[in-house]
Amino acid sequence: MSPLGDQEAFAMAVEEAKMGYAEGGVPIGAVLVSRDGKLLGRGHNMRVQKGSAIHHGETSALENSGRLPASAYKGSTMYTTTGACLLYGISRVVIGENNTFLGGEAYLKQRGIEVVNMESKECQDLMEKFISEKPELWNEDIGVEKRVHTKA
Repeated sequence: MSPLGDQEAFAMAVEEAKMGYAEGGVPIGAVLVSRDGKLLGRGHNMRVQKGSAIHHGETSALENSGRLPASAYKGSTMYTTTGACLLYGISRVVIGENNTFLGGEAYLKQRGIEVVNMESKECQDLMEKFISEKPELWNEDIGVEKRVHTKA
């Protein structure tokens, strides 16, 4: 199997985002690729589907990579359809777009992590559609102080 390039790995992340959307969740997908171009894991945000606090796209991709030695992550690239989380010594992050959500890009860059923005209209359109259809889920996912669930 030939090493994955940016376009191919990013397309997998977009597929994951679409799966999340089809399941009624937040449409953020992620793919983790080793420094030599091997697929380590892929996943999508499952917070809504699993009632989870931690199943973001990136953490799902990491979880789906299975048990690996820490050295497997060094020099790897995380492909994600919007702003990324920072974990595990990943040295390069490729994001789909940053118009709907400016994640931790500045934080990543300050720590020497290369950030590449694909400026994907497909990702932006998917996120804009989701945000307009389900603003309460988006606010919950990004931590906006609007209460989605209140106790009587």
